[in-house]
Amino acid sequence: MLSSSDLASYLHRIGWTGAAPRADLASLQRLIALHTAAIAFENLTPWTGQPVRLAREALLDKLVHQQRGGYCFEHNGLFLAALETLGFRAERLAARVLWGLAEPVPTPRTHRLLRVVIDGEVWLADVGFGGLTMTAAIRLVPDLAQPTPLERFRLQHHPDDMLGDWHLQAEIAGARTPEWRTLYRFTLAPQDALDDEMASHFTATHPASRFVLNLVAARALPDRRLALLNRELRVHRRGQESELHVLADAAALRQRLVDDFGLRLPTDPGLDERLAGLFDA
Repeated sequence: MLSSSDLASYLHRIGWTGAAPRADLASLQRLIALHTAAIAFENLTPWTGQPVRLAREALLDKLVHQQRGGYCFEHNGLFLAALETLGFRAERLAARVLWGLAEPVPTPRTHRLLRVVIDGEVWLADVGFGGLTMTAAIRLVPDLAQPTPLERFRLQHHPDDMLGDWHLQAEIAGARTPEWRTLYRFTLAPQDALDDEMASHFTATHPASRFVLNLVAARALPDRRLALLNRELRVHRRGQESELHVLADAAALRQRLVDDFGLRLPTDPGLDERLAGLFDA
């Protein structure tokens, strides 16, 4: 739970105005849209070898007061705390990421999402999946294409899949026709905060982790997605061809992180060295 002042700070950070949120679907959808637009997905902390801290005080300090972003355990950890404080029935779920894999091979549970129950109906919320973060909650219903502000998502149910019997898919614009691509698979077994600590430590420190090897940032704005991988910035607008911008130097990259992703960058020589290192080759 958050204190009343911490909740107020969070709501100010995401740009909530008007009457206070209620524990209903309309508030949940608005909270998700505002959160994903205001707080970027980014991995500067593990990429520079710093520890990722998941205590609620640390999440508030980093994502709210320092105006930074984070990855799934940070985003969904803070969002869960806000939902609980507002009176929502919500709990952690764990997922195995399949996005980017040629086939559904076994992967560890290294992604966090949330299950939210409103008026007896189950909704899935996930404000921390990088370049394909959902900008709205979707119902736990199989084989139903569900619109969100940016893409359609759907769930497939595979009862015999012991590694994750629910599969989340996004409709991705292809060269000719859209196609459904699987993001991750999960079960409805609740997870404890200790599960977050273990999975986050693996994700933030394993030498083969994507978040250790690469600079990653993403932001979901009302009309477009921004996705950064090292020196390459892609802009995805609904119904249009994606734009690729190859950044020229560390100064341009730093400016993009500030201007496009809304980050207040830390004063850290290690960060400057890592940014410059992307342009050494």
